[in-house]
Amino acid sequence: MKESRRPVALAHKLRQSHTDAEKALWAKLRNKQLEGVKFRRQQLLGRYIVDFVSFERKIIVEIDGGQHNEEEVSKRDEERTTWLRERGYQVLRFWNNEVLVNMEGVLEKIREVLR
Repeated sequence: MKESRRPVALAHKLRQSHTDAEKALWAKLRNKQLEGVKFRRQQLLGRYIVDFVSFERKIIVEIDGGQHNEEEVSKRDEERTTWLRERGYQVLRFWNNEVLVNMEGVLEKIREVLR
């Protein structure tokens, strides 16, 4: 029983400690501020914890740091994205620095998918 609780506990912990980019984007997504769509953060989907998700629109937004450039991490990201897409989710990925220096561009890309 304890084993199945670990991902939930991890998701809760991640909601408490997020990156500056995640904080900044969450400030723009929360409370249905973007196109009136509800997003949730650090949610468990299968064995994965996604950064942001709109369950009603089946859209996931992931914010990646530099470690995602590493081959092993990149491969896991591809597997994860495939699994999520197989379940009908559209996955959008942005780099941390992209969110921090071009927030309006990031929001516009998300808006395009929401429309």
